[in-house]
Amino acid sequence: MLKYVNTGVVFQEIPDEVTLSINLSNCPCRCPGCHSQYLWENIGTPLTAMELDRLVRLYANDITCVCFMGGDADPEYVNILARFLRREHPTMRIGWYSGRSKLSAKVEKCNFDYVKLGPYIADKGCLKDRTTNQRLYKKASGDGFTDITYRFWVR
Repeated sequence: MLKYVNTGVVFQEIPDEVTLSINLSNCPCRCPGCHSQYLWENIGTPLTAMELDRLVRLYANDITCVCFMGGDADPEYVNILARFLRREHPTMRIGWYSGRSKLSAKVEKCNFDYVKLGPYIADKGCLKDRTTNQRLYKKASGDGFTDITYRFWVR
């Protein structure tokens, strides 16, 4: 079971969305230079479907998107939670920030509107740096996704 440590309503994680960011713990990626090393530990509150629903309802009037920040220890469970959101909150967009280079075969792309892939590599920078290896993808037609990383570079 995944656990979350904290949440926040943010504007910078997903372009054009007001996002409920849910920081998941027990990150197996452990990227050198990570700005959230506290999320490496298995700490926090279990993120059940009931708890996720409570969080979404708490912020429903203020957000357009829910984004799982991490969850690479159990991508299948992130997928289950995204499927739950898709069913229970059909107008809510769903994102996932993964530190992996590729999406797990256990993940159904149709459950997500946005997916960020790529580990943090300090000398390449984060999404706002043109040199980044990380990529943010937005759902396109069918099961396809379009790279929208450039949206972080336009200011």
